[in-house]
Amino acid sequence: MRRVKNLFPKIPLHDNLYYAFYKAARKKRRKRAVIEYCDDLSHNIDELREEILCLSPKVGNYRFFWVEDPKPRYICAASFKERVLHHAIMNVCEPVLDAFAIEDCYACRVGKGTFKAILKCQKFSQCNKWYIKLDIKKYFDSIDHNVALSLLNNKIKDDRLCILFEKILNTYHTKPGKGVPIGNLISQHVANFYLGYFDHWIKETLHIKGYLRYMDDFVLFTSSRLKSKALLNKIESYLANFLKLQLKHTIQINRCCFGIPFLGYRIYPKTIELSPSSKKRFITKFKKYEKNYQNNLWTSQELVNHMDPLFAFVQKADSIELRRNTIHRFGVLS
Repeated sequence: MRRVKNLFPKIPLHDNLYYAFYKAARKKRRKRAVIEYCDDLSHNIDELREEILCLSPKVGNYRFFWVEDPKPRYICAASFKERVLHHAIMNVCEPVLDAFAIEDCYACRVGKGTFKAILKCQKFSQCNKWYIKLDIKKYFDSIDHNVALSLLNNKIKDDRLCILFEKILNTYHTKPGKGVPIGNLISQHVANFYLGYFDHWIKETLHIKGYLRYMDDFVLFTSSRLKSKALLNKIESYLANFLKLQLKHTIQINRCCFGIPFLGYRIYPKTIELSPSSKKRFITKFKKYEKNYQNNLWTSQELVNHMDPLFAFVQKADSIELRRNTIHRFGVLS
C-alpha cells in the first residue's frame, strides 16, 4: 500500500484554517460560541495555527448529552475551537481516506449517502437469492485506539499528523484504549476508515461482489444459505482477530425476496418500504411538528424547515398512503 507523505504542513496554512472555520460555523452563525470566536477571528486562527505547529492543540473540551432519535445515543460535542481543528485536519486528510474506500462504502462520503446505499442494496437483491445483514456491537465504543493509529499509519506517512490523531483519540475512552465519541467529525471519518480494511478484505480476498456498507451496517449477498453461514464464520474471525470487533447477535440470513432491513427501510427486489419503526417515527414527528406550529412555538417557515427532511426520508419508500393518511389525520390545515 502506498503511503501518502507531507500532509501535516498543509493543515496550519491560513487558507485552510479559515476554510475550516467557515465549515465549522456553517448554519451556526447565531450561536454564542461562534459569535465569540468571530469577535477576534484573526487572533483565534493564529492561536490555533501555533498550537498545531507545536503539536499541542487544546482538545477534549466536550459537552455530553443524550438523544433518543432514531435510537438512544450518548453524543459528545467538541467545543467550537476544536471543531475548527477537526475540519482543518479533515480538509487535508479526507481525500486521502476517501481514496482508500471501496465504491460501495456510503457513509461520510461526498456523492454517496443513504439513498444511494438503499438503491444499490436493491440492485444487488435483484441478482442474488440470499443476503446477510450484519452490524457491529457498540461500534464507536469498541474502536481500538492502537489499531486505528496503526491503520492510519499504514496509509499516512507523516509522524506529526499521526501525533495529532493520537492526541485527539486519547481525549475519549469507554475503557482503556477503546472508543471514539459519537458526534465528532474526526470520529466519523476514523470510524468509517477503520472498517475500510474489512471492505477490502471482503472484496479482494473473499471476492464477494455483492457487498455494501454504511458505517457499521453492512449487507452481503450470496447464492445460498449454506454459503452465507460459511461466510459468516470467516467474517467473525477477521473482525475479532484483526480489528478487535464483535458482531451484534441480531445477525440476519434470509432470502432477498423477503426483504432486507437496512437504514430504516425494508428493501425488496422491486419495491422499497419503510420499516415499522420508521413509520412510527414519521407519525410521531409529524404530530409533534404540527403541534409546535399550532401552539405558535414555530413559524410556518420553521415548520417547513423541519417537515422537508422528514418527508424526504419517507418519500424514498413506497409510502404515499402513509403520508396521505398522516396528513389527513393529524395535519393542522387538514
